[in-house]
Amino acid sequence: MPSPADHGRRETHGGAPVSRRQLLSGAAAAAAAGFMARPAMARAAASRPSAPAAVSGGAAGGAAATGAAATAHQITFDKYSLMVDGTRLFVWSGEFHPFRLPCPSYWLDILQKMKANGYNAVCMYFNWSYHSTASGVYDFTGIRDMDMVLDMAADTGIYVLARPGPYINGELNAGGFPGWLTRTAAVARTDDPGYLAAADQWLTAINAVLARHQVTDGSGTLLLYQIENEYASNVGTTTGIDYMAHLYAKARADGITVPIYHNDKGRNGDWTPGSFPTGDNNYLYAFDGYPSATGTPPDWGYYGSGGATGGASASPGTPGFEAEFGGGYFDPWGGKGYAAERSTDNAAYERQFYLTNVANGIKIHNVYMTFGGTSWGWLPASVVYTSYDYGAAITEGRQLTSKVPAMKEMGYFLASVADIGQLATAAPVTASNSGVKTYHLANPSTGTQFYFLRNDSTAALTFTLPFSTSDGSYTVPYSGTLQLNGKDMKVIVADYAMDSAHLVFSTSHLMTHGPVSGQDLVLLASRPGDTGETILRYPKAPSGPRVTVLAGSGVTSTWNAGNGDLRLDYPHQGLTRILVTPSSGEPLLVLAVDDGTAASLWRFSTSDGLVLVSGPALVRTATVSGSVLELTGDTSASTPLEAWAPAGVSSVSWNGAAVPVTATSSGSLASRAPLAGPGSVTLPALGGWKYSTENPESAVGFDDSSWTPANLTTSYSKTPVPAGQPVLFADDYGFHYGDVWYRGSWSGAAGATAVSMSYQSGQVGMLLAWLDGEFIGSGQIPTPTSSEGTTQGWTQTVEASIPASSRTSGSHVLAVLVRPMSHQEDGGADNSFKQALGLTSVTFTGASPKVTWLIQGTAGGETKSVPARGPMNNGGLYGERSGWYLPAFEDAAWADVSLPNTDPRPGVSWYRSTFPLNVPAGVDASLGLAISDEASKSYRAQIFLNGWNVGQYVNGVGPQSTFVLPAGLLNRSSSNTLAIAVLAGGSSGGLGSVSLTNLGTVAGGPPA
Repeated sequence: MPSPADHGRRETHGGAPVSRRQLLSGAAAAAAAGFMARPAMARAAASRPSAPAAVSGGAAGGAAATGAAATAHQITFDKYSLMVDGTRLFVWSGEFHPFRLPCPSYWLDILQKMKANGYNAVCMYFNWSYHSTASGVYDFTGIRDMDMVLDMAADTGIYVLARPGPYINGELNAGGFPGWLTRTAAVARTDDPGYLAAADQWLTAINAVLARHQVTDGSGTLLLYQIENEYASNVGTTTGIDYMAHLYAKARADGITVPIYHNDKGRNGDWTPGSFPTGDNNYLYAFDGYPSATGTPPDWGYYGSGGATGGASASPGTPGFEAEFGGGYFDPWGGKGYAAERSTDNAAYERQFYLTNVANGIKIHNVYMTFGGTSWGWLPASVVYTSYDYGAAITEGRQLTSKVPAMKEMGYFLASVADIGQLATAAPVTASNSGVKTYHLANPSTGTQFYFLRNDSTAALTFTLPFSTSDGSYTVPYSGTLQLNGKDMKVIVADYAMDSAHLVFSTSHLMTHGPVSGQDLVLLASRPGDTGETILRYPKAPSGPRVTVLAGSGVTSTWNAGNGDLRLDYPHQGLTRILVTPSSGEPLLVLAVDDGTAASLWRFSTSDGLVLVSGPALVRTATVSGSVLELTGDTSASTPLEAWAPAGVSSVSWNGAAVPVTATSSGSLASRAPLAGPGSVTLPALGGWKYSTENPESAVGFDDSSWTPANLTTSYSKTPVPAGQPVLFADDYGFHYGDVWYRGSWSGAAGATAVSMSYQSGQVGMLLAWLDGEFIGSGQIPTPTSSEGTTQGWTQTVEASIPASSRTSGSHVLAVLVRPMSHQEDGGADNSFKQALGLTSVTFTGASPKVTWLIQGTAGGETKSVPARGPMNNGGLYGERSGWYLPAFEDAAWADVSLPNTDPRPGVSWYRSTFPLNVPAGVDASLGLAISDEASKSYRAQIFLNGWNVGQYVNGVGPQSTFVLPAGLLNRSSSNTLAIAVLAGGSSGGLGSVSLTNLGTVAGGPPA
């Protein structure tokens, strides 16, 4: 995902074992037939390192599949789509970054929610900096166990698009480059040998993991592999060509055999096939798009007006591939908040823009983000705050939103209607209302017709649509008019072989269909209150099929014996059931639903056949074991359960417990009593707060003898070293994340009257300074004035007057604390990530003392051992270096304090509290921490939960005031510790009211 400084602005133009791996749905079912059950967390343990490993650069051979022999699958493609073992595959993918959810058991939660809601693929960045504290050191254990998340994807039955970089951007600190890379001479994102050697270290390590999970050797579901990320620099130059060729060859040498792609920064035609040597024809062109929700969806090419070089038209021989398409957008410091983003990029936006992409020939479609998660610790670039919710379909707190049903309806449709995998432009069709834009496409092999209808106005439109197919000429609908809300879109399928029935057309959204329970079933959806019309052809039945309305009202049927057309008219309100029984052949159960009802319907394609479940808030898995349909999932309240299952199924279990059921006239099994909702979760009030001041480093007598001398004279930083000054840049001394302290000492220079301290830190970064123990001033990098959150104001200078007591010829100590927010990203491939952090220069007025500098950041810097929490959890505050954030720290001697608290003392102070939890077994509770205070107070709070740095609150800047407490970091049935470090730059510090909040509770959740 591009940051604004690199990408420009948004376009305004138009865990536990899983019992059985779920097979991929729809057109991909055949490709998945060889997948076997295996435990998600135990698998491949012998093949991955159990501790941080030192890895050298250079190519590595392909990793062998673990466990029993697996069936290899072939991935091919043509201009229409990918194919797995010859079966066309429409890739409907969502972005999820495991490093933004530091709880491995909940990776499975997100993957299962995505799969259940229509996605057949997940796209993942793999973050170099997250795994490497120092050159040659790589950690893939614990929360960094990428084998585990890939195993979980396979167990869930969802394909993986892997994006290991080396550069990934993603609104991440340094765009994913490790801190230690700033200390090298490497010219990043070029063919510079020093950079390639460093990048090859990372690629050797991550490719060894990825190669173990490829579809092509049957060991997993890794489908595609991306090199680099939005590499818009050096296009067509020797440097760029050699660099891209190197990355491609490196992947192949490391055993990557799936197709490789690169994502063009926009629809520019950059890095299309043939633009650099690959040595094979297994490369795909892809591009990114982030159009404004208030504009008109753009035509990317193929079937639209995208032009000869842009968008999908840039590579006409490969499938249309949207590697990133906006599923929301990131929010900057001082921004509008993600609730506002979600309300703009809503369900109607998804239909309007995503269906336009499909109509434009896109066959690989990735939504960035589908689950954004948390940029915890020092992960975020300074253009974003802790939350990376993104306004996505699944919230940062793992809750499904109103955006999910639209994605489910589209995903189920794309998985079920295989004919959409091969489309070509068909004869233009014009709606009766000129405000309706129509795309007419057809499958050249089957003749199935698709009419994509879009309303770009804000007003609802009514219209009719004339078209002709092999079934005849029609004006649709026969009765009344079609309706299309403002800024919305729908697709009409016509002339379609739908199992044993033939669909002439349906004005409803064809959500899914298939044989189940001894009959065929079709699920038709639309907006609440819409009317639907469906025509089915039964040409050999002169008397017409029998139509029985099993549930619902307002249904009419009309039989035309002349052509064998059965017309059904019905409302989309709740769940309407219509049974169509022909004189021969399978009966057809028509389920017509509105969007709200569709949200509680769940489709699974199992090895035994189609399963459709109604009722629960989420169905995670569905498997058939003998005569039992085994379901797992979540309920948010007491709810009935109904299931359509393959023949032979007579009983149902829910989360391991038998559910008494009764057979219905619809061919389903319905629970005799509702499933139970979640037990109550009582959240305690936070109290018993303890308080202690900090920053002893500001005192003259502080022992700094163990600190690092800041005496370098040259640097590889992009920031010039000021003439006559030592290098003060934090990175040059191995301190890459979080706060950094400086102590400068001198004697003489009695004439000094002021000191000027320049620093770089990124947005809302901070500086505090003391001279001879007396506080002399502070500064904060301004919040962005652009709504896009650019990197303006990167450098700031604090001018401070020297107190009279320090204008002497004696010894003096200047103590400076800098809060760097992050390194810049490097979207422009210009080494921006090497911009200095920390102090850059210190000058005096009235004298020029010779200052001796010492520096201290994170304890141990790069050389520290890698604890479970990793390098980005902590910075250089005294309390962090002394363990004040850890649950075991003894704070009994600290002062008692009540919140809210106002503290006039500038500097650092800490607040600690413990709280009990008693979350009932079988309940998944997503909890948050809310802070509220008067906007006039100036301070920031760094929040630690049980030792994990889960976020940073900046009072008066915002917009974030609620912080997700990741469930895997909480002690569900015992005591938890909060430690909050507060930095205040003036007399209005302290800490506001702090409370726990429930972000969503269900019975169920992922396996514990």
